[in-house]
Amino acid sequence: MKYKLAIFDLDGTLLDTLTDLMNSANYALRQQGLKERTYKEIRAIVGHGIKNLIDRAVPEGTSEELTSEVFRGFREHYKVHCADATAPYPGVRELLEKLRGAGVKIGVISNKADPAVQDLMKIYFDGLVDIARGELPGVPKKPAPDGVWKMIDEFGVDRKDAVYIGDSEVDVETAANSGLDCVTVTWGFRDRDVLTAAGATVLADCVGEVYDLIAGEEQ
Repeated sequence: MKYKLAIFDLDGTLLDTLTDLMNSANYALRQQGLKERTYKEIRAIVGHGIKNLIDRAVPEGTSEELTSEVFRGFREHYKVHCADATAPYPGVRELLEKLRGAGVKIGVISNKADPAVQDLMKIYFDGLVDIARGELPGVPKKPAPDGVWKMIDEFGVDRKDAVYIGDSEVDVETAANSGLDCVTVTWGFRDRDVLTAAGATVLADCVGEVYDLIAGEEQ
């Protein structure tokens, strides 16, 4: 086995959450009379947490007060509608099951608010993930390494025995900041050229490749 611990990003890596994020963002924008965003626009700005998503979704020059109202509306809507259109990417549940069967511990770290992370874990991956964390007070969000290091300590493994798996430039940077090997999946929220420009060197186009990179036989 190559690694003892696999730490996954959530949005764009395990779950396709983009439609629900877009719908909640557009609901909140619409409530304040602001221009809605397209699927392509939302795809380009997710990854740094929901506050950053709203900061970038509102028109340039929007007041702090109005942006806060949009953010509040987003959170209220997303709390109820976070699983309307969300679904695991094909083969992801089977990947997690297979990794667990191979003795690999599984963690999830997301910049999404922690209550939403816990809800989505229960809906889609109950019993398949050992520890899942979203954004928490006092813990800098990715690409800061703090949450990754804390999780590694909780699992009691060496950093050389852990690998980080994500779908965006934020994840590539998170792995680098954490001192972990990185597997970057190509089915998520960023195009391949964006990933390679960000420094991704080990890319996986399907879940089978991810499994082989994490738990396959050493060459």
